[in-house]
Amino acid sequence: MNDRTMGDWHASDSREVAMPTGVLAVRTEPGPYPLDALLGFGARANAKRGFLFVSKVLGKHWPSRPGAMRELHDALAARLPAALPGPVVFIAMAETAIGLGQGVFEAHLRRHPEGTALFLHTTRYRIDGAPLVEFAEPHSHAPRQFLHLPTDPALHELFMRARSLVLVDDEASTGTTFRNLAAACRALNPALAHVHLATLTDFMGAGAGDALAEAIGLPVTQGAALRGSYTFAAGASFPETALAQVVGAADGVAVGGAFGRTGLLRPLSIPAATVDALASGIGAGERVLVLGTGEFMHAPFLLAGALEARGIEVAVQSTTRSPILEWGAIGSRLAFADNYGEGIANYVYNVRPGQYAHVFICHETPAGEALRDLAGQVGGRLVHFRSESDIA
Repeated sequence: MNDRTMGDWHASDSREVAMPTGVLAVRTEPGPYPLDALLGFGARANAKRGFLFVSKVLGKHWPSRPGAMRELHDALAARLPAALPGPVVFIAMAETAIGLGQGVFEAHLRRHPEGTALFLHTTRYRIDGAPLVEFAEPHSHAPRQFLHLPTDPALHELFMRARSLVLVDDEASTGTTFRNLAAACRALNPALAHVHLATLTDFMGAGAGDALAEAIGLPVTQGAALRGSYTFAAGASFPETALAQVVGAADGVAVGGAFGRTGLLRPLSIPAATVDALASGIGAGERVLVLGTGEFMHAPFLLAGALEARGIEVAVQSTTRSPILEWGAIGSRLAFADNYGEGIANYVYNVRPGQYAHVFICHETPAGEALRDLAGQVGGRLVHFRSESDIA
């Protein structure tokens, strides 16, 4: 995608997709992005929701160009209301939209350097000593989510006096998760005056924003790259055999808040020395994949962007614990144990051994057996982000 394409107006589109778990019917409204540029279709190994919109610009299940992702971050930031009252809190939804939300937050800071904004992301993990809000994402394979409040007193005070809440997700379907989280935040902070939903795709349908505003008790605006509606007719049987049984130790790994779980005020950055060291081993014309792990998505995107700026052919995506069938937009699947130590099978999709000359596996957890197994499967090199400036 480029600026010319982003300015074009594409016609509506209708699809009926027969998949192993049922039939998905999708209709999109006219808009600045064609459906095929943004997403494909996948079948989920999830009895509660047997389909998946596979984003091509999210850097999760599909190898994505950093430049195209950054354009979407800028476009969604531009769709925020001009008179959005501040301070503004951005909250990205785990795990899929963490990188998207942080990218939109940073794009907003570039557009409004004088403004005050705070970034947080929800998580599947608990942080010791950080107060949290628990809410539900009903359709997910892992419905429990946590929002940790900032532990830094200044950031906590900023959260408690914020006037606007920007909730970022890759997809809006029913609005239930947004409603649950917004209601929890408003209960903590009665000063909230506005909620904005920033999504790649908005399938909530006409009138959903008004219904959400009534349920929350606040004005709600919406900004999406693609809008439309869908229906899904589940099949008579569900392919349970598609679920991988790859598990490891379930002791759990301590996670921290350095990369957004307990609040950030400024953009992340990747040290030039790290980029130099990794770029020095890449030969002319060699393809590179930067692979994030689980909830650790935005720093890998920034690394991939820095490599792309040097003329290197690079894609970025992430591992996930979402079980998806090898079908449709999911051409391949590798399974490995959970590097976060909760004993949950993890996957990487659309990455085949030998596909890339270099695979940099970026992780925030210690380099245990699960990550070494992943590195062995994809022929990758582990890059440990202990903090923003401590990378090995």
